[in-house]
Amino acid sequence: MSLEENKAVVRKIFEAFNKRNLASLDEFIAPDFVDHTNQLRGLEDVKQFLTALIKGFPDLQMTIEDMVAEGDKVWVRIKNMGTHTGEFRGQAPTGKTFTGIDVHNFRIVTGKIVEDIMVSMHS
Repeated sequence: MSLEENKAVVRKIFEAFNKRNLASLDEFIAPDFVDHTNQLRGLEDVKQFLTALIKGFPDLQMTIEDMVAEGDKVWVRIKNMGTHTGEFRGQAPTGKTFTGIDVHNFRIVTGKIVEDIMVSMHS
């Protein structure tokens, strides 16, 4: 796939999340996907994690700030904004709004994301 096609896959993932269309993730995430940061394995783990994230931060929006592609990798810097109004990973809601930055390194094979490593900076 071309670099532009790989970048389009990454864009679609964040668009799907922001629209809360987790069912469409099947089109872009490989069944054997690995998230090294959150220790997720497989598409169902991803959906469960994102469902919990949405419950904890129902207004969370992720905005792509920068994107670079090379070979089968796409690096993307994401701005996150949301309010902690639901339980997330055992933590009771704080009601606090946060803004943060995530940097993802996605690896894409035949149009699907197979691997992700993320660095997160939240306040």
